[in-house]
Amino acid sequence: MHVPDGFLGVPTSVATGALAAVALGLALRGSRRELGELGAVRAGLTACFIFAAQMVNFPVAAGTSGHLLGGALAVALVGPWTAVLVMSCVLVVQALVFADGGVTALGTNILLMGVVGVGVATLVSYGVTAILGRRGRAAGRPVGRGGVIAASAAGAFVSVPTAAAAFCLLYAIGGAVPIPLGALTLAMVGTHLLIGVGEAVITAAVVGAVLAVRPDLVRLAGREGTPVTAMTLADGTVVLRSAVGGAASGVGASSGDGASGDGADADVRRRAERPRLGRGAAVIALAATVVVAGGLSLFASTSPDGLEHVAGALGFAGSAVSPLVHTPLADYGIAGLGAVGTTLAGLFGVALTLGLGLLVVSGVRRGRPRGAGAVDDQPRPAEERR
Repeated sequence: MHVPDGFLGVPTSVATGALAAVALGLALRGSRRELGELGAVRAGLTACFIFAAQMVNFPVAAGTSGHLLGGALAVALVGPWTAVLVMSCVLVVQALVFADGGVTALGTNILLMGVVGVGVATLVSYGVTAILGRRGRAAGRPVGRGGVIAASAAGAFVSVPTAAAAFCLLYAIGGAVPIPLGALTLAMVGTHLLIGVGEAVITAAVVGAVLAVRPDLVRLAGREGTPVTAMTLADGTVVLRSAVGGAASGVGASSGDGASGDGADADVRRRAERPRLGRGAAVIALAATVVVAGGLSLFASTSPDGLEHVAGALGFAGSAVSPLVHTPLADYGIAGLGAVGTTLAGLFGVALTLGLGLLVVSGVRRGRPRGAGAVDDQPRPAEERR
């Protein structure tokens, strides 16, 4: 649902750009604690995976396709504030390098997908998790893996048609061609309800896969009733375990003095607050991203996405103007190279998005107040670094 240049008038585009700038300012401030807990690499990998996944359009109806928006997935993995930054990095790369979404409409796209989409996904997924958490505490059990997956899927499903409805409101305010609001809303929301189903399935699949191997890396799983807990073995080794599915998330030896006392408890708390990604997990995540961008993208549907389909059906597709930035990688390909060009463009986009994401989130982490990174400065045992 990338809005091109020309769909909205200049005043509306300027206003959405200003709102997006305010939201980004708030996100930069609010993400400092999240980034202190999860680290820059994890956020950067989330950004490039969402970029790769957005290359894969899936059919949703006759002559219409959709693709992952990714806001709910980012919320589940890295938290709401960081999710806004992640989505913004993806949208900037798409607009400036791949001519996907207009440059003058960049603020509009950030507002729709990076703010509205993320905000709605946060309210729904955190709300579902809170409800399940209260019920779980009453029954004496934490929120399980299925509950976290269901919460992320619900947030994904609701976020897509809500973002589509927000576009309808913006178009009613400053659309280039007069379109009855009722007809536009019915077409946009109806189409994006179908896309929302695909969004929910993909989000649930990715979150479920991460929960199966590293539940401590799903930030949503740290909500109601699913903390990382600890068990001290007879030899003083502290084993960290996630309450989601009971899977082990890390092992480390406690310090010599007071292995089972306050020192060990403090060490466990510090390590539980910020699960380490680890080189192995980072390599697996990057490999999955490369496969999606360089391989699965070759099988993407060529049908127009939901917004393009509705614009064509209602007669305002012609208001789109030529991209302001001309690039040889437009439409995620290289002229004359066919499938090879798509693969190369996808891999370049992954690298660029990863680099931009790391640059942004690393800058945010460096800007944290002095003392806020105490957790990050703790030495890690050799077992935990693996």
